[in-house]
Amino acid sequence: MSRTRKVSDVSGLTPDGAAWLASAGTYPRSTLALWEERPDAPFVLPCGAVFDVVSAPALFGRRMLDRMWDEGPGSGPVAQYRGRIQLFAAPGTAQRLPVLLEWEEWGTSEIHGAPESAADGGLRQAGRAGAVPPLLCHGTGDAVTVPPAAGAGPQGGHGGRWLVAPDTRHPWLPGPEVLLWAAVRAARAAVRISIFPPADQDANVYDVSRRR
Repeated sequence: MSRTRKVSDVSGLTPDGAAWLASAGTYPRSTLALWEERPDAPFVLPCGAVFDVVSAPALFGRRMLDRMWDEGPGSGPVAQYRGRIQLFAAPGTAQRLPVLLEWEEWGTSEIHGAPESAADGGLRQAGRAGAVPPLLCHGTGDAVTVPPAAGAGPQGGHGGRWLVAPDTRHPWLPGPEVLLWAAVRAARAAVRISIFPPADQDANVYDVSRRR
């Protein structure tokens, strides 16, 4: 049974979700205070302790997310920021996922001289199988910019919005195996479908009440 539904808006960041995000920083109370003062501003948070982040090209990231909700366990928090999908993952994922992709021979294939298409989210095809495009894995020592607390609507603020906003102090986070599975499924699906994305793809919202 599908775990997705169509609605007109995206659930916003809850106080518990904001507290969870802030806990990644050195001074959580100060971070929360700044969010209260500037709810429309994005913030930079460190990775590695509370969460890792796997960043994918927008369309491919959407395909991964659809696979996770339609066929898998769901996802943790997910944001869209500056043309990429940010999948919040369990600490350690950033180190392990590239190793798994290389081990399974699902790394990015290169076609020299072929420009990257915005329509296919950077996906390159290699023979009969689709390749997984570059996934940016942010872990210990890295930091990411998260969308503003008030940027949860369809347009978002400062180019960012939450697709699955944090709503609890202890969210479930996918590990590297789940994201590997989603990336492989998304790559295979991309070979079979049109390169033209659905006109209403921004209407997809993920029902967190069905999340593991």
